Amino acid sequence: MTEQTTTPSATSAVTPSPTDPLWVERNGIRTYTGFSARGARVDIGPATAGAVFTPGELLKIALAACAGMSSDRAFARRLGDDYKTTIRVEDPKDMAEDRYPVLTEKFEIDLSMLDDEDREKLLTIAQRSIDKTCTVGRTLKAGAQIPDAQFEQPTEG
Repeated sequence: MTEQTTTPSATSAVTPSPTDPLWVERNGIRTYTGFSARGARVDIGPATAGAVFTPGELLKIALAACAGMSSDRAFARRLGDDYKTTIRVEDPKDMAEDRYPVLTEKFEIDLSMLDDEDREKLLTIAQRSIDKTCTVGRTLKAGAQIPDAQFEQPTEG
């Protein structure tokens, strides 16, 4: 098998999607811990469970982090590697439909050192990078198919 080498585009680098297994394990009433085979873990549950993320919060964090990672090179190239930003996704949940009808990424970033033309150019490049390489945003915008859950007996092991 021949190994292919790819070069990231000048606009943004794309991180290959990890193929490591991901799973959650139940550890209490409506509380779970999520794991990756790389050793990452996150506590998940209802807001009433305390210091956990709700699944909806994880969705919002994933979107914000993906937008940040996708636009990072564009901002760092113009603002320097030590630039600061906070990205918020605070849109409310539609309680009647039990879903988020809108998810808006709001960057808090200091661009005051740029003139209007340079600021608009940078924001255009950053948005293009997000549109091109943010897997989470692209998946949501495309309306990913979610098949019914599969239920299986645990394997002996």
